Amino acid sequence: VQLQASGGGLVQAGGSLRLSCAASGFSLYHTAIVGWFRQAPGKEREGLSCIGISDGSTYYADSVKVRFTVSRDNAKNMVYLQMNDLKPEDTAVYYCATDIGLGKCPSSWSRSPLYDYWGRGTQVTVSS
Repeated sequence: VQLQASGGGLVQAGGSLRLSCAASGFSLYHTAIVGWFRQAPGKEREGLSCIGISDGSTYYADSVKVRFTVSRDNAKNMVYLQMNDLKPEDTAVYYCATDIGLGKCPSSWSRSPLYDYWGRGTQVTVSS
C-alpha cells in the first residue's frame, strides 16, 4: 500500500494549486477514506479534509472550508485537493493519508492516528 502526494510548489498569495494523491497497491474504491493534512514548521499536523470514497461525502476544517475542495477519481485511484485563494499561512508540507476499512469519514476524521497509511508529503509555499 502506497500513497504519493504531488502538485505542490511556490505560488503567490491569492493563487491556486491542485494537489494529487495517487494510491497504489490497493483500490480506494468502496472502502477507503482519504484525508488531507498539513504540517508547518514548528506546528502540529493539521487535518484539512476528508473524503469518503464510497459515497463521496466530504468534510473540511474551518480554516479551509471555503477555499479548498477535495474530490476523487475512482477510475484513476486518485484523490485531489483543489486549493484556491492561497495565503502565506497555508505554507506547509501537505500529506494525504488513508484508512482502507472505514468507508465513510468518521467524526474523528481530522485525527492523524485514525489513518493507516501516509504518503510522502509535498511542499506548498505561498509568498506574500
